[in-house]
Amino acid sequence: MILQLPAPAKLNLILRILGRRADGYHELQTLFQLLDFGDLLTFETRDQGELTVDAGALEIPQQDNLIYRAARLLQERTGCTLGAHIRLQKNLPQGGGIGGGSSDAATTLLGLNHLWQCHLTIDELADFGAQLGADVPVFVRGRTAWAEGIGEKLTPVITEPQYYLVLVPNCAVSTAAVFGDPRLTRDSTAITLAALREGQPGDIRLDSDWLEQSSGNDCQALVETLYPEIRAAREWLQQFAKAQLTGTGACVFAAFDSAQAANDALAKLPPKWSGFVAAGVQESPTHRQLAKTAPAT
Repeated sequence: MILQLPAPAKLNLILRILGRRADGYHELQTLFQLLDFGDLLTFETRDQGELTVDAGALEIPQQDNLIYRAARLLQERTGCTLGAHIRLQKNLPQGGGIGGGSSDAATTLLGLNHLWQCHLTIDELADFGAQLGADVPVFVRGRTAWAEGIGEKLTPVITEPQYYLVLVPNCAVSTAAVFGDPRLTRDSTAITLAALREGQPGDIRLDSDWLEQSSGNDCQALVETLYPEIRAAREWLQQFAKAQLTGTGACVFAAFDSAQAANDALAKLPPKWSGFVAAGVQESPTHRQLAKTAPAT
């Protein structure tokens, strides 16, 4: 059986570093906004247990590829004797801070859980995802979310409809290098969402005024010092709307009220950079696609 699923990008609309923990990880708060644009994965089951990944031009050894590692982890933990050939259509940049590898891993867990009929819950898959990377669980759970801890404590939120222009400078940022740099800000004041929940049943809704006041990225100043091209890209985008870095990657973004406004800005992009326009979504396209897919037989 063949199954094709998207692996959506994310943006960090807010990223605050509250401190460093005793285990070396950082305590943080971030707002993950899922997008309707990303990579595309095609899964083909094999009766034998062999796993292969066709990553195209992506120059990562198979054993180190998060797609392969996710599939192998699922195999090992469930005892599944089936295998798969997985083909990646890579649309998201490496080192961009928009979740490409983490999203690919999450889609692999979700897709193979369906194809192999492992019958694992989302909670179980999210636990597996956390072993592969801090950002994987948010893609497994498939909701735009507020995250705390090292990113594992997720609270679904609803954001107002926005279109995002994402710029991709010609560089890749090492997350480990950023978090290991002594110049990184690590003492931001925590944001509390408790007041926003008062009187609201269900999910927390974040309006644009609150986001405007709370947005920002504690990694941005350091990353722009290390990579002047990222600063140049953000400053160019700033002429159209408030622009900032996402995650610890190279990409910068700005929000627009309409796709037309975002595309008008994209049309003026200097040829030295690339970019794309995507809509913010509340539910992952991966989950929406799986909900429409017939059970594997």
